[in-house]
Amino acid sequence: MRRASTCLAVLGLAVLGLSSVASAAPTVTLKTKAVPIPKPGGGVWPGTGNILGAGAAEEAEFQITGSGYGATPQNPAGGIPPLSAVNFYLPAGVKISSAGFGSCTEETLKNIGPTGCKTNSIASPIGSVLGEVSFGAERVQEEATLQAFFKPGGGLLFFTKGSSPVSLEIVSAGKFVSYNKAPYGLELQTLVPKVETVPGAPLASVKTVKVKVGAAFKKGKKLVSYGTLPNKCPKGGFPIKAEVVFGGMYGGEREFGLPAETVTVTTKAPCPKK
Repeated sequence: MRRASTCLAVLGLAVLGLSSVASAAPTVTLKTKAVPIPKPGGGVWPGTGNILGAGAAEEAEFQITGSGYGATPQNPAGGIPPLSAVNFYLPAGVKISSAGFGSCTEETLKNIGPTGCKTNSIASPIGSVLGEVSFGAERVQEEATLQAFFKPGGGLLFFTKGSSPVSLEIVSAGKFVSYNKAPYGLELQTLVPKVETVPGAPLASVKTVKVKVGAAFKKGKKLVSYGTLPNKCPKGGFPIKAEVVFGGMYGGEREFGLPAETVTVTTKAPCPKK
């Protein structure tokens, strides 16, 4: 279960009245490209990366800006609403297969953390998240790590860990579904739980996400890759789309207390150089 606690004792905290601030839809930018697959011990696997028909890792960077959420006298403009889901669409022809890899359960990540997962269940090197959290009566930034793991039965688990100014551990579950609507072929649907840091205060928000998902292993002389690029690249680059969802009233760990709002962003990953 997602755990969050203040690192320092906050005494005499009183929830301040929220001021009325007009909110605007958040702005999301996305950069992505195919890169060589990282090795668990460092370095990359030869023959992988932005090569047609080859194994590759997907590097993605989200930048989010916004205002109007959680306004206080200290922060009258408010900030970015809480992230609740990300739907990531891969170009047609991309192949994903977790056969032969290990897996790690959601329960293990929640109760033990990454140290409880086998090495062959790691789906990415450690990435980063920059968020905004409530600390006392203030809204402050927090840097956290992000790492992906293979989920039993397919899909991915994303483990986010922060330590200052609040201690938090978050598990977000993602699953692949067939989309098959040109120019996309697969969709990764990832649900994000709410993150509370101070009771009654605004939920944590996300400003940036940087992650590089991809893994491989040797089977004899053959390299087995989790993700494989298409054999052809459309003119202008591989099409990528993301739907970033903020808020929503889903109940339980995903009760954000405000209507859901979806921002769609499209981009193109560079074609391989000839």
